[in-house]
Amino acid sequence: MNPTTIDPALDLFAEIDRLKRARRAVILAHYYQDAEIQDLADHLGDSLDLARAAQAERDAEVILFCGVHFMAETAKILNPQKTVILPDKDAGCSLADSCPADALRAWKAKHPQHYVVSYINCSAATKAESDVICTSSNAEKIIRSVPADRPILFAPDQNLGRWLMQKTGRPMDLWPGTCMVHVTFSERRIVELKTRHPRALFIAHPECEPAVLRHAQFVGSTRRLLEYVRDSEHDEFIVGTESGILHTMHQAAPGKTLIEAPVENKGGCSACSQCPYMKLNTLEKVYLALRDLAPRIELDEDLRRRAEIPLLRMLAASK
Repeated sequence: MNPTTIDPALDLFAEIDRLKRARRAVILAHYYQDAEIQDLADHLGDSLDLARAAQAERDAEVILFCGVHFMAETAKILNPQKTVILPDKDAGCSLADSCPADALRAWKAKHPQHYVVSYINCSAATKAESDVICTSSNAEKIIRSVPADRPILFAPDQNLGRWLMQKTGRPMDLWPGTCMVHVTFSERRIVELKTRHPRALFIAHPECEPAVLRHAQFVGSTRRLLEYVRDSEHDEFIVGTESGILHTMHQAAPGKTLIEAPVENKGGCSACSQCPYMKLNTLEKVYLALRDLAPRIELDEDLRRRAEIPLLRMLAASK
């Protein structure tokens, strides 16, 4: 039998639960995963939540990371003695790909006095070239913590960087990277949708384009968007981020109306607000990863130690 063949009669949820206990494994999942994966996770969250969860793990021997490659790398950086597995080895990130370590190193060389703040959506090698890491949840706090006399290089998301400059008043040099999902939201179609739903509040992630963000009543990280919907007195929202979060939003605020923000739909795309990399992980691949303990995340120890330094600075500054 092919090692990737799965008996169609197998109860995958029961098998995953059995293997998780046998492997002493913990499952971390991002909000952008499919609903069934979110529901079986031991820890569900955004990048900051999951970085904290990975750091806090004490008893587990295996971390199964249902997200994308840079997230699983982060778990390995913080847990070098544990086995870290990713359901699909090809679950990458367009934003991380936009800023390879050698290119960041060359940029740094041209700006030797600058302090390098890198968004967590980057590779371990790129993290190792950074002074501190941030997530969209703690980015404003991280930027404000940089000494006032140090100019800042911010990589790799230029839209998050622009938003942070507006929030903090700190000028920064920005790496020209963007998220392939968040840049697809259409200003024109959002304005039209708001006209049709005048009671709806438009909320958006700061990775969206500035033209889109100017129409938002609230801008925040994935977790902050979730909290805003849950806690708000309003009952109708247009949500401008990856559509996977809507599953948890519906659970947190079951009586509220959630509308996906529209994208520039020039080619008949019905899933453009979904990250294709996040969606590579499936329930079947979760089962196989636990069964085979593969694909594994492996890092050179020197690289891991260098990447750990800015991550630990972030976690310490975020307490």
